[in-house]
Amino acid sequence: MTFVKQESGGEPVEDPAEEDAHDPYVPSRRRIERERHKRSRARRATAIGALSTLVTGVVLYLVVVNAPGWPRTEETFFNAQYAREAFPKVLEGLWLNVRLLLVCGVAVLVLGMLIAVARTLRGPVFFPLRALAAAYTDFFRGLPLIINLMIVVLGVPALRLQGITVDPVLLGGTALTLTYSAYVAEVFRAGIESVHPSQRAAARSLGLSNRQALRYVVLPQAVRRQVPPLLNDLVSLQKDTGLVSIGGAVDAVRAADIIVGRSLNYTPYIVAGLVFVALTIPMTRFTDWVTARMDRRRAQGGTI
Repeated sequence: MTFVKQESGGEPVEDPAEEDAHDPYVPSRRRIERERHKRSRARRATAIGALSTLVTGVVLYLVVVNAPGWPRTEETFFNAQYAREAFPKVLEGLWLNVRLLLVCGVAVLVLGMLIAVARTLRGPVFFPLRALAAAYTDFFRGLPLIINLMIVVLGVPALRLQGITVDPVLLGGTALTLTYSAYVAEVFRAGIESVHPSQRAAARSLGLSNRQALRYVVLPQAVRRQVPPLLNDLVSLQKDTGLVSIGGAVDAVRAADIIVGRSLNYTPYIVAGLVFVALTIPMTRFTDWVTARMDRRRAQGGTI
């Protein structure tokens, strides 16, 4: 406890500042009532939302199960027997999709970054490189992915070139990388161009070369700003890994297709679709969280 002496020479008294520093904060009654009211409204809103969701679900269930043709639809798409048969095989094939996502995701990020940097190079000497990078992005962004996969997965083995693989997994991963690199390159390029020119000028004034300014100043800011769209592209890539099945690779989609071809029941497709949805939802929610976090920091004037 700190005491100070009064100017008039009286008895020492406690320092108010020191006392305030040790006393805990005690909210006012009005603040307590306001917080209690907010919690009450939150509980009420949650209860109403849960009840309305339950009622909506029951109504939709009754409408669906009582619709004409539902028994045939249930037997064709929601057969429990074929679902139990397909689920373990779909999960086994899903491991191939996950590996493709990991390998192709890294390759797409690296190639996309190189193409974006090539498109942003300055000076007339780099014009051919900028033109090639622009032609690449325009071509593969305009070319449907399914056609690209057919050309690479089915057409390349028909060439019978020595030293060229015919593995549908490798060829399918190559086609995915070629297409998604064009999309990711445009995302990176937008991020690079969003960095104010004064950042590069400040780096140059400190003695950094153009290459160092790009590496240490421009690219870190550009990548941070483009994290949400990059994650969205990875979510799309995750789903499109199932297209490698057109070449015969046994992934989750192909495993379901084998059972469908034998049984003429389409429940395995539903199982494969739900597995992909279950795998995609966490990434989608993570993307939403990152986007909301960056929006909050931007609104508060923080570093993005």
